[in-house]
Amino acid sequence: MKNYKYVARDSSGERKEGFSRALTTNDVLSFLREQGLIPIAIGELLPEAAGGRFAHHRKRIRSADLATFCWQLTTMLEGGIPITVSLDTIAEDAENERLHHVLADVSDRVKKGQPLSQCLAEFPNVFNQLSRAIILAGETGGNLADAAKKLAQYFDNRDKLAKKVKAAMAYPIFVFSFVLVIITVIMLFIIPRFKTIFDMLGGQLPAFTRGFMWFYDAIVHNLIFLGGGIFLFVVAIILIHRTPKGHYAFSRIVLRLPLFGKLLAQAFVATLCRTMATLLEAGVSVLDVLDILYEMSANDVIKTSIAQTRAHIEGGSNISLSMSAAGFFPNMLVKMVQVGEESGSLPSVLERTAEHYERRIDATISTIMTLIEPTLIVTVGGIVLTVLLALYLPIFTMSGAVK
Repeated sequence: MKNYKYVARDSSGERKEGFSRALTTNDVLSFLREQGLIPIAIGELLPEAAGGRFAHHRKRIRSADLATFCWQLTTMLEGGIPITVSLDTIAEDAENERLHHVLADVSDRVKKGQPLSQCLAEFPNVFNQLSRAIILAGETGGNLADAAKKLAQYFDNRDKLAKKVKAAMAYPIFVFSFVLVIITVIMLFIIPRFKTIFDMLGGQLPAFTRGFMWFYDAIVHNLIFLGGGIFLFVVAIILIHRTPKGHYAFSRIVLRLPLFGKLLAQAFVATLCRTMATLLEAGVSVLDVLDILYEMSANDVIKTSIAQTRAHIEGGSNISLSMSAAGFFPNMLVKMVQVGEESGSLPSVLERTAEHYERRIDATISTIMTLIEPTLIVTVGGIVLTVLLALYLPIFTMSGAVK
């Protein structure tokens, strides 16, 4: 599909400009004729020629943008506004330029008689399989507004959860970067000056200072080899990660990281519960739900567990026993799913389970923040103390000798 910009006139002679996605120029001409427009000019919108506007058009569409779209669509459909008018109105008001063009294209397809779910399937990078499944269930059940509302709630919850996890991951990165900057400043500006002073003064340095200076010289004189070694190590990690066995091994390592592995596992379980609840309530089958969850995860350990769960269900087992046999899902989730199956209220039970795991995520994030703050103080303090002892110990020694 290519992006085209067209200029046309309607039957009254009024000038019309717009954008359309099509395979060829002839498709754009056919679209304009169907709309009763007389084409004047049609040009392909290339990244080089489009300038800043097209660069903004390529902006990533976030969960918050999709949540806003779904809430607006819900409100307008519940108010009795036709789907095409709703899409056109939302597209015009969309702040994200890429979403604006996507919704305009979706509206054009709906006007041609295509179902909304089929139109959304043309943009898999924007509307995932879950979105299409919920919209399809809403179309089938004749309640598209309710489906859009479920989807809006899902995107809202996913956006909140993603922000929590990102905040927890960003803080350690900031701490590590801060410590790295301190070490760099000390090695580039402070230690060389004291080294010059020690060389000018001569004399025997204390053993601690000599060891510190030896370590400093070893790093400085072998900086190229260290940098090359780190580069080769990173390249090796990337190449191993691209192999099936390597990717699976890294997936296991990520989930076993202290605190952060637990956080990521809890985030997935919370997402799983929300997704299953939303899809099951919308009328999607359990096997289709597991297929969607399988595509949503990038972790091989999690994907394998979902595939095993699906295989057990296909073999005639119920959901809770299938999850238990997979060996990954926590016991509490398995027990809650069992309760939901027995009571016939699995979607609502999964919603409450998701809320529980989201509270556990908040507690884990608080623990991470509580541990990192004293770790930062101890680390920075240890570095500064080591440098001060190594650099000022000779001064104290020499002053004693002078006395």
